[in-house]
Amino acid sequence: MVVTLGILALQGDFTLHKKMLAQLDAPSILVKYPHELEKCDGLIIPGGESSVMSKLIDSHGFRNPLLEFSKTNSIFGTCAGMILLSSTASSPNLNPLNILEFTVCRNAWGRQIFSFSKEIEVNINDGVNFMATFIRAPKVTEISDSLKVLSTLNDEIVLISDGKHLASSFHPEFGSDTQIHKYFINLVKENEKKHSLPN
Repeated sequence: MVVTLGILALQGDFTLHKKMLAQLDAPSILVKYPHELEKCDGLIIPGGESSVMSKLIDSHGFRNPLLEFSKTNSIFGTCAGMILLSSTASSPNLNPLNILEFTVCRNAWGRQIFSFSKEIEVNINDGVNFMATFIRAPKVTEISDSLKVLSTLNDEIVLISDGKHLASSFHPEFGSDTQIHKYFINLVKENEKKHSLPN
């Protein structure tokens, strides 16, 4: 099954995700307008400035289309994208989408100058190692029992999923390791199979 991945291209490092998907020969498009979601089987919300992205989601009319999309399609949020998927309380400069039941503290891993890469163990495909890059990353402060923790670092949750959506506090698009993106593509395919089955 071939699926088309969208990458929300309002702000942030969306081009790196597109390059990563190209390594996997996975068709992808940069999504700049809400109607382009119709062409996508799954969506990546990249890292960037979560407050800016939140405002652009509203000013470009994306909020309701994204919420509708999330009901039937998989979304992968990385760093700022993770914050936007969360149910963190709204503030004057940030209004998350409330797609997954968890909350975060923004920039909790430190400022940009404290960015770092660290090998983590990820609970996918019977366990893999992945070199994760953390840049002003959020920390998960509360999480619902409905979510599965796929990876931690220093007892902090860094990768979660509800079986359909995926969220990481790190940037899997840095480097050349495609394992996390490949896992998301498989989530999209499994979700597509479920929705294609007759009632």
